[in-house]
Amino acid sequence: MFFTIPTVMTWTRIVAIPLIVGVFYLPLEPATRNCIATVMFVVFAATDWLDGFLARKLNQTSAFGAFLDPVADKFLVCASLLVLVHMQRADVFVALIIIGREIAISALREWMAQIGASKSVAVHMLGKLKTTVQMVAIPFLLYDGRLFNTIDTGVWGTWLIWLAAVLTAWSMVYYLRKALPEIRARVAK
Repeated sequence: MFFTIPTVMTWTRIVAIPLIVGVFYLPLEPATRNCIATVMFVVFAATDWLDGFLARKLNQTSAFGAFLDPVADKFLVCASLLVLVHMQRADVFVALIIIGREIAISALREWMAQIGASKSVAVHMLGKLKTTVQMVAIPFLLYDGRLFNTIDTGVWGTWLIWLAAVLTAWSMVYYLRKALPEIRARVAK
């Protein structure tokens, strides 16, 4: 089902990428650009929860939607991280950890699915926690100012993105350890 409401919502996360990046090239005050990009990221990131909810509620789940959803999430996060690195709001090392893990675990999941062992690398709570921390850190770093005249989002975002990097590495180790018995069995054959 290519054009269901949930799938279209998933596509919006991919379409959002050039829009969020493009905001930083508009002839606006930096604070205005930051605010617009932050609001856009939050709105589009919220579609991740909403499309899954609607797919189940409207009985519009599909194999294509299940494939596209994590791809859209990864594109949105990786593109936002690259923008943040370019703007010197996130360390390149953090981006390498997060993007590298996404590539490695996506490849691992694809391989495990091909050999019929995808359950050993199914989504775990640690991966969900990592995603949640990322989804809070990124808008904080995009905003890069004082929220409610008290919260320095640049400082909090930096701490949170480093925490996300630690959780990212930890979840990668977790998934690799879960896959290791199957990997050993395949190598032994």
